[in-house]
Amino acid sequence: MSQEVNGQKMNASKRKFLIAATSAVGGVAAASVAIPLVMSMLPSARAKAAGAPVEVDISKVEPGAILTVEWRGKPVWIVNRTPEMLKDLPTLDSQLADPGSEMPQQPEYCKNPTRSIKPEYLVAVGICTHLGCSPTFRKDVGAADLGADWKGGFFCPCHGSRFDLAARVYSGVPAPTNMVIPPHQYLSDAKLLIGVDAKGA
Repeated sequence: MSQEVNGQKMNASKRKFLIAATSAVGGVAAASVAIPLVMSMLPSARAKAAGAPVEVDISKVEPGAILTVEWRGKPVWIVNRTPEMLKDLPTLDSQLADPGSEMPQQPEYCKNPTRSIKPEYLVAVGICTHLGCSPTFRKDVGAADLGADWKGGFFCPCHGSRFDLAARVYSGVPAPTNMVIPPHQYLSDAKLLIGVDAKGA
């Protein structure tokens, strides 16, 4: 009788050991499946870098010139507008689809006649709002192919959309809205940070 009791005790302890061992192995297996799954949902370093803010030195952008940088895989234009370019902007309002920038294509702090923080600098995503082509910078006033009233701006050769030097779309072209103004701020007179909203805005 005592032998059977000892046998039952041995079987019970073996059973507990097997249950514990199986649970431990199952836990390790579950963790080995869960960890890669969770890690795959986190953004990679490359993805983080692609969305990271971009710091730009604008000190060498001459008046009337354009600088193109990449942010989130898109071209961003920085145009140093001359006083003449700025003076022409209000004269175009009657030819534009959204001269007051009512559509939310810019941060609130850029909802002004120049669509900018500093009037002389336009910062815009260089993608046409029609089908995603990249327009060309055409500062030639009165260009023969764009009309005598052309004051400079951006022309999309894909389907003929035109934008002024505040990246506002002209009426009667395929592009439905003004070009996008990305979030940005100035770190100094010479440094621009694209991808982060202006402080206090």
